[in-house]
Amino acid sequence: MTLPYRDINVHVAAESYTFTSPSSPNAPALVIDRPTGDVRLSETASVNTKRVARVSSIAGILGLIQLRLDKYAIVITKAQPVGRLKGHMVYKVISTDFLPMRERQIHDPDEDKFLFLLKSYIMTGPMYFSYSIDLTNSFQRQASVDNSAPLWMRTDDRFFWNRFVQSDLIDFRKMGSRSQQGPQPATDPFILPLIWGTMEIRPTKFKGTPLTIVLITRKSRYRAGTRYFTRGIDEEGHAANYNETEQVVVLNDAGGGLGGYAGSTDMQSGKFGASDGREMQIMSYVQTRGSVPVYWSEINALKYTPKLQVRGIETAFSAAKKHFDEQIRIYGDNYLVNLVNQTGREKRVKEAYEQMVKMLLSSKTETVDKNLLTDEKFRVIEPTTSKQEFDRLHYVYFDFHHETKGMQMHRAMMLVDRLQDALIAQQYFRGVDMPANGGLETRNFQTSVVRTNCMDSLDRTNVVQSMLARWTLDRIFVDLGLLQRGETFATADPAFEFLFRNLWADNADTVSKAYAGTGAMKTDLTRLGKRTKQGTFQDGNIAVTRYYLNNFRDGPRQDAYDLFLGAYEPTAANIGSSLIFADRRPILIQSIPYILAFSIFFVFLGLFSKRLPDSTVLPMRLFILFWLIVGGWCLNFIIQNGMLFVNWPKLNPRPWAIEGYQETIGKIRKGKVVGSFVAGHERGLSTARYLNAEEGKKRIE
Repeated sequence: MTLPYRDINVHVAAESYTFTSPSSPNAPALVIDRPTGDVRLSETASVNTKRVARVSSIAGILGLIQLRLDKYAIVITKAQPVGRLKGHMVYKVISTDFLPMRERQIHDPDEDKFLFLLKSYIMTGPMYFSYSIDLTNSFQRQASVDNSAPLWMRTDDRFFWNRFVQSDLIDFRKMGSRSQQGPQPATDPFILPLIWGTMEIRPTKFKGTPLTIVLITRKSRYRAGTRYFTRGIDEEGHAANYNETEQVVVLNDAGGGLGGYAGSTDMQSGKFGASDGREMQIMSYVQTRGSVPVYWSEINALKYTPKLQVRGIETAFSAAKKHFDEQIRIYGDNYLVNLVNQTGREKRVKEAYEQMVKMLLSSKTETVDKNLLTDEKFRVIEPTTSKQEFDRLHYVYFDFHHETKGMQMHRAMMLVDRLQDALIAQQYFRGVDMPANGGLETRNFQTSVVRTNCMDSLDRTNVVQSMLARWTLDRIFVDLGLLQRGETFATADPAFEFLFRNLWADNADTVSKAYAGTGAMKTDLTRLGKRTKQGTFQDGNIAVTRYYLNNFRDGPRQDAYDLFLGAYEPTAANIGSSLIFADRRPILIQSIPYILAFSIFFVFLGLFSKRLPDSTVLPMRLFILFWLIVGGWCLNFIIQNGMLFVNWPKLNPRPWAIEGYQETIGKIRKGKVVGSFVAGHERGLSTARYLNAEEGKKRIE
């Protein structure tokens, strides 16, 4: 079993970067030649120390990325231990560094922007890794993999967050290079897989019994993006905002703390501590979330409620089949819990999802429950036969908003009651650690999964997932004999209940920040068990912040995701010599927000300026009125032509953004006030901003 090196020194020289491991002095060194960026292996003894400018110690190689002008090695310069999982230390990436292949004398605006995007939005994100345990796979999947394979080969490709930037190393490992042909297994210890998401490891006690509770959320690297710029599924069946969340309970975990390497003399093993003869037991429960698997989008135009587009269900049928084929293959039966509203604008998304499920099932039965609050409290679509693969889909709609209206959030438990038979049959994974072979011996399997969604798959989804996790954790404690049947951990151990609530609330915030840019709503329910006025006020604040971020800040964040994950490759894009990030809107359009700001300034200046005793009031009133009219016109123009002022992604322009931009510009050109100015500019307007639009259309719906 080959594990990544825990200690790596990087030797920086003018002609190369050489990576060595002091704990493995006889192992080959990894060399990245400068300025070509070619990868090769070299005997450690052949490293020319005389030509080395400096030697630095790093925690690992995050990957290599080719930007517009240069290639960079991304290294982890600082990692913080967050806890031990089954005795294996887990780390969070704290700081990184970009090592260029060339020493640039002249700064290129686009290259600098690429680096800014990566450093600001990706390198500061919640990324975790371990040298000795696979974080990308659930414990149930880990129990069935070959533990003799190198760590990176055992990963779940969906959650191997830095897979794209590791491509150079992986390709070299598989095929070698012109000078070193064939597989290069000595590269394995330099390939370090990371996940993006939540990693909470809390050693604690429940009713006096020591245990470790763990919460892991893994964000998919496919169709990752921001709230309004990435919705639905793509042609390959990858859903937006797809996350797998695993709640784990570890019993008899002798190495659950942050201690040193006691009990192990092998630094590379990563295993800590030894059990006192009792079996280490692992119980885990997995849930998933993801966007509604049809082709749909929401179009920003500075309106608080964006325009909704839902394409024909038939066009997305093939993509949905791919999506659920993967879900069923990995998890078994899928219980599709849909929490969107049954009225208003969300109704179209709900109906599209239900039509898709009906198309996938070979035969089905549909039931609707109603009450005084709503005509559709539940809608359940179940298969009546099991003739084909997709008859393992079970659709459950719950009218979350109507049922929990007026802070009656406890009514959401009706959904858990409705799913109870499925949850009992679903079970959870239970395994026993087998130190002899480094794996797990399975005692019980989780046979299905609950896939939850709302519009964003954030706030309502967080509440329901925490409720399902609570129900399952009660069941685990009953099975372990820590609770009596009918008893709950909330009443049995208030301190553990407090810990559980905060784990799930923190997880909600992490998932929400990655997609919407803010913490989650309704976390007062998760943290306190009830809705509060303070929580409602906080939700209002989050809503306003999301509006600002989703309209004016999410474009660059989406670009950062696309760049890091390989949805956009600077060297492959048809960008010519033009600047990618240049603002090519007409000058008048660009200037209107500034004119509005000046108008507001002059109005306040006129209102609060001290006047001389003998001065007349009329000129000042005319001055204020003039700037009020100018400011009002500018504000109205921005509101009416919001498509022109949204900060859209530049690397992979969305098709609806291109169409909306051109339609709005065309409308303005026909206007009497500014039409002539915009029309004159448009004749010379470069279309370079959309040169890579066709490529973007291929990648993003």
